[in-house]
Amino acid sequence: MPTKLNFEYGEYDDKFWDNNAKKDVYNKWDPATPRSTRNFNPFETFEGNSPDASGIYPGEARYKDPRSGDVSYRIMMEERHEYDQREANPKAGSKPGCAGCKS
Repeated sequence: MPTKLNFEYGEYDDKFWDNNAKKDVYNKWDPATPRSTRNFNPFETFEGNSPDASGIYPGEARYKDPRSGDVSYRIMMEERHEYDQREANPKAGSKPGCAGCKS
């Protein structure tokens, strides 16, 4: 169990934080369980920012700039299509204010 002295970073800390990594974290995310570095929606934005690989947002303690994967127009269009599908079919219980959400 993480404490103030023993902080547990996310599964993809210091690894590539690309769309495949985010999809993996999203698939493991349980909206009914309290949000943590191992249980968060990597696609949730907070005040216009996306989280790092541990679910921490810029400006918060322990935030780390993630290692990004390749980016191209084709990849971005594929990711946009996946995003639209995710938004049209959200996980059960994933509503603003749920235990697993930042907002």
